[in-house]
Amino acid sequence: MEKQFYVNGEWKSSEKMVDLHSPHTKEVIAQIPQATREEVDQAIDVAYDARKQMAELTAYERAAILEHITQLFIENRNRAAKIISSEAAKPMKYALGEIDRTIETYKFAAEEAKRLTGELIPMDAAKNGANRFGYTIEQPIGVIGAITPFNFPQNLVAHKVGPAIAAGNTIVLKPASQTPLSALFLAELIDQTALPKGAFNVVTGSGKTVGDALVESDKVKMITFTGSPAVGKGIRDKAGLKKVALELGSNAGLIIDKNVDLSQIVPKCVMGAFSNQGQVCISLQRTYVMDELFEEFIHQFSALTKELVIGNPLEETTDIAAMINPGEQERALSWVQEAVEHGAEIVAGGTTENGVFMPTILTNVSPTSKVSCQEVFAPIVVVNRISSIEEGINAINDSNYGLQAGVFTNDIQTAFKVSKELEVGGVMINDIPTYRIDQMPYGGVKESGTGKEGLKYAIHEMTETKLVVWNQQ
Repeated sequence: MEKQFYVNGEWKSSEKMVDLHSPHTKEVIAQIPQATREEVDQAIDVAYDARKQMAELTAYERAAILEHITQLFIENRNRAAKIISSEAAKPMKYALGEIDRTIETYKFAAEEAKRLTGELIPMDAAKNGANRFGYTIEQPIGVIGAITPFNFPQNLVAHKVGPAIAAGNTIVLKPASQTPLSALFLAELIDQTALPKGAFNVVTGSGKTVGDALVESDKVKMITFTGSPAVGKGIRDKAGLKKVALELGSNAGLIIDKNVDLSQIVPKCVMGAFSNQGQVCISLQRTYVMDELFEEFIHQFSALTKELVIGNPLEETTDIAAMINPGEQERALSWVQEAVEHGAEIVAGGTTENGVFMPTILTNVSPTSKVSCQEVFAPIVVVNRISSIEEGINAINDSNYGLQAGVFTNDIQTAFKVSKELEVGGVMINDIPTYRIDQMPYGGVKESGTGKEGLKYAIHEMTETKLVVWNQQ
């Protein structure tokens, strides 16, 4: 099935096409156009020319468009989920969950579009401020280049497209090469709304061609990117004075204190570590368990992990399917082997069976092993023993990343201590670090990136604050 990309409200073909393979069956599921640099530049020009029409929409009109997108996803929930499952091998239960979150994300965007306000400035609080009336207004910045990853091909797109529309900006979207079908389906839905033509464009192709064009264009005023630190740093270095929001992943850590109820905690940890094959920016990767509970935690955690259903992602009973491509599975396997060479023990998994990398639990892992100190992005979790909360805090902080972390504890002082001392963007008390709802501020420190997602926070990054001062003489 030959696909087209979407520019200026029209479907366009490109001379070069590449096959898109199912990660699960390895069959070709579509041919995807590879846009040239000239075609990307044309899409940018279209978005640039649509700025005025987009900025003139009222808050009511922008909210109505976002509400319409929300409704279209409600009506097409199963179809949208099946597309995700087909192109990303995300098990249907998680693909449906992603669409439910996508619906919420556009709904929040619609609501926030109506709340976009500036503030009054108390001018006369200054010695020279008498007889002056000051306020700020939030104005759209123009063209936003959005570059999105494969692991949440609708919801992470929604976190860029939703706030961009809410703020009155235009968009050129470059989806991940493995998951363009979801972005093209979004274009089908948006085509049915009253959004001005040219305000939303989807261009498929290589990261180098499309991404570089967006980053280097003077007409693009902001790049919002979710992906690897290496690519994110490259974007930041090339972006000049553009606004840049980077969400670059993590190796999320969790502390489990003594005197907690493991029967409540372990199922959450299994979900946090292995949902979407661990291919989640805040997937539970490093777990630090107090001595008193370590053996029982390992026992319950491995028992529940071994009950996970391995199979076809299109079946709703499936928990684990193939990773995004065979190369990623080979990398994960080599990282496990390296950890074992450094003294780690395999409690579960550590192998590939029938083309699926099995959910893997490792203990006694060196902090210098790749499965601990780098972002594993695979169904691999480290479980190490600690003898104090301070040891757990230090272990989590001994990282180049800092997106989210969690702690399970019944001690309020421990909870406060951990919340203050963890060097991360978000701390989850009595929850896994994988917890996220879509209106909360979401973003990290260190190599986890810059800027915040979450609708209100992303909208603020996608506007310019203009000060207006009236001299009443």
